[in-house]
Amino acid sequence: MLSVEDLSITYPNASQPALQHICLEVNKGELVAIIGESGCGKTTLLRLIAGLEHPQTGSISINSKVVASQTVWIKPEKRKVGMVFQDYALFPHLNVAENVRFGLTEHKAQQNKRIAEVLELVGLTGYERRYPHQLSGGQQQRVAIARALAPRPELLLLDEPFSNLDEMLKDQVRDELFELLSHLGITTLFVTHDTRDTLATADRIAVLNNGLLQQYGKPQHLYYEPANEYVAVFLGKANILPVTDRATMLHSPIGSIPKPANVNFLVKNICIRPENILIFTDPQKGMSSGIIKRVRFFGSYCEYTIVGDGWQLVAKTQLVADIRESCKVGIQVNQYACLP
Repeated sequence: MLSVEDLSITYPNASQPALQHICLEVNKGELVAIIGESGCGKTTLLRLIAGLEHPQTGSISINSKVVASQTVWIKPEKRKVGMVFQDYALFPHLNVAENVRFGLTEHKAQQNKRIAEVLELVGLTGYERRYPHQLSGGQQQRVAIARALAPRPELLLLDEPFSNLDEMLKDQVRDELFELLSHLGITTLFVTHDTRDTLATADRIAVLNNGLLQQYGKPQHLYYEPANEYVAVFLGKANILPVTDRATMLHSPIGSIPKPANVNFLVKNICIRPENILIFTDPQKGMSSGIIKRVRFFGSYCEYTIVGDGWQLVAKTQLVADIRESCKVGIQVNQYACLP
């Protein structure tokens, strides 16, 4: 559905490229998240795909048709791409129906029919005559989505779609929106800095850092097999321990562990997710022992900070009444990722 090949752009007077040699393939109907820190190039990538920026190298193809390259340039309105901006960009002087009508080119009767269809899709039937200031944040977002869907785009781009919503409303709106897009089969790219949005909903995730693509793949793969320390830490809490690579064994501060047979690079660190650490009340059990430094109760789980000789780990598990601060415990790691 979407192919991005060797895409690069540097803004005037910038000290470094906004994007460097980005390559992505997105299948029809996929929901792909673009994540990374502020300024990493997420929004720039969406703007390039939408046609709001010109790439300096590389190409963009939609449905096997090149829409941007060194020799081809298709105007934004001809790309069949819908985009929802972070601030929704609704026209304050236009009501809901008029906002959705913007961009439609059919006869008025056909426009009215399409407006009614998309407002029903987003659950805003009856709101046609209201103005943006008369709507809640969630309703304004739905209007922006309806406006983007009205021209029947083949590709939908969402820039931080939930950043203006409070935490309680965000999950509900996110689930409703992505369920709708999945039902419609619309290929969607969305930019976010919230890893909960990506891990819970995306089919695939692209992680950017300083304009470079760090890793692209399924959420579970990136979470449990990160390509580097940046991806590991960005996607959630991670215990990073240094190791000495000795061919078939990795020697770490908590003990020696086997080097996976499919790892063909020199391992410098291992990444251990908190939920992959087992804690034993008997310090003689497991691969190492340490002291409980801190216990943090979160309701459905507890976080235990454990310190040993030259190391500190955070483990996540259900509350164990016998494990308290200053207790000596045994630990066992049941899964880890190797990092270069």
